[in-house]
Amino acid sequence: MISLGIEALKRDHLIGLDANYFVDRLAEGVGRIAAAFYPKDVIVRLSDFKSNEYARLVGGEAFEPREENPMLGFRGASRYYDPRYREGFLLECRAMKKVREEMGLTNVKLMVPFCRTVAEGRRVLALMEEAGLKRGENGLEVYVMCEIPANVILAEEFAEIFDGFSIGSNDLTQLTLGLDRDSEIVAPLFDESNPAVTWLIAEVIRRAHAVGRKVGLCGQAPSDRPEFARFLVRCGIDSISLNPDVVLKTTREILEIEAELQTAPAGLAATPTS
Repeated sequence: MISLGIEALKRDHLIGLDANYFVDRLAEGVGRIAAAFYPKDVIVRLSDFKSNEYARLVGGEAFEPREENPMLGFRGASRYYDPRYREGFLLECRAMKKVREEMGLTNVKLMVPFCRTVAEGRRVLALMEEAGLKRGENGLEVYVMCEIPANVILAEEFAEIFDGFSIGSNDLTQLTLGLDRDSEIVAPLFDESNPAVTWLIAEVIRRAHAVGRKVGLCGQAPSDRPEFARFLVRCGIDSISLNPDVVLKTTREILEIEAELQTAPAGLAATPTS
């Protein structure tokens, strides 16, 4: 599985352009990547700019609310159905529909970020269906980011409406430990291998697999810390995102771990050390 954040593609073409130009350029960018990996799955995370990031774009400040903590504010799924961003999200949907239907790149799957509640997930899926992106139609799968403790606590309920999970370890760590990762004061406390975080990761993998859903992880930790990648493999994760410069090295380690697990006692797991 190839996990792709397409925020940069959107950033380049968002301002001062008509709708068709935006849709065409976004579709071209995503389509180029999807074609390169076809028929392998390419998962496109839908937009997750925060209000302060939009405000820094040319003209953005006039449209964005001022929030004390944008990390916990108007972002992710909550923007999609809100009247202040709904039309923008529908343009994203048009672009993804073009990639899948006009370009024929049905290997593209979509992922909804920062989805706080199951009800919110249903609202987003309904809006996507309205835009011609119906989950299950023409093989379309829709994943959800698992980056809020509620996504783990209610994993079975989220699994009823989504086809899989992608663990966002940065936000999951932030919200589990109750810290703002943008704050220099508490940044030293940010630790993805904290036992509370690794417990949640292992738990969502277990519970998602129990109901037949795949789980991946996108975050920096597996690239920076080989022991974290080993922990994920022992938990049975289905896919891991890696930085290009460590793909070969980490892949070799993963293959070694998988070989070890084939001969290890059932139930073997490990928690990475800090």
